[in-house]
Amino acid sequence: MRKHLFFMVYAVVSYLIFLATFLYAIGFVGGFVVPTQLDAPLRGPLPVAVGIDVGLLMLFALQHSIMARRWFKERWTQIVPWTIERSTYVLCASLALLLLFWQWRPIGIAIWSIDDAHARLAIWSLCAAGWATVLAMTFYINHFDLFGLRQAWLPLIGRPYTAVSFRTPFPYRVVRHPLYLGFLIAFWATPHMTLAHLLFAASTTAYIVLAIQFEERDLLREHGSRYQTYRRSVPMLLPRLFRRSAAQDGPLSNS
Repeated sequence: MRKHLFFMVYAVVSYLIFLATFLYAIGFVGGFVVPTQLDAPLRGPLPVAVGIDVGLLMLFALQHSIMARRWFKERWTQIVPWTIERSTYVLCASLALLLLFWQWRPIGIAIWSIDDAHARLAIWSLCAAGWATVLAMTFYINHFDLFGLRQAWLPLIGRPYTAVSFRTPFPYRVVRHPLYLGFLIAFWATPHMTLAHLLFAASTTAYIVLAIQFEERDLLREHGSRYQTYRRSVPMLLPRLFRRSAAQDGPLSNS
């Protein structure tokens, strides 16, 4: 019981660190409240700033992708108990992002700037909708399983863990990855685009598209023709203007 209680505390602390990181990310990308921001003026040599920023983005991408793969989990759970494997993944992802926020080198150099008050309000509203979409989609999947709380809670109360069933609630019948779409909207919707923001948005977009390929390869291996049918029926990120009949109960990734 004491071990399971410790795991539960660990999962809760990891989750709270994630929440703080998520809120900080909103301020970091949006350029308000937090001390370090994406679109601050250039300080120091431009090549050095670009090199550091690219390195930070690559570090997060490697951590986030490698630790999500099945082959890594099989080896990792020989060291870290399965009960807190997901929480450890969440914690490491949060720490990688916090390192990025801390060491980010602003570049400045405006790409575009929109001064019209109504247009700015519309763009900021779209950005807010993107962040809200990200958070909302975690509940469509299973928020507490996604962030490792359920894995620690069930053993604490003496109940066996059962995998979350794969399904496609409404947003997942429009696009296969609405959570990722929310991130893309949040990253690109800005009335003031700098070179640093463009680097960040373009790099994360490329990573998301690449990460989807790895994720869907795992899903195809696990669900076979069922996921293949779902993938053919529903677009990856951009909704179709004229939709075909989508799969009603295809699998949904919670990785």
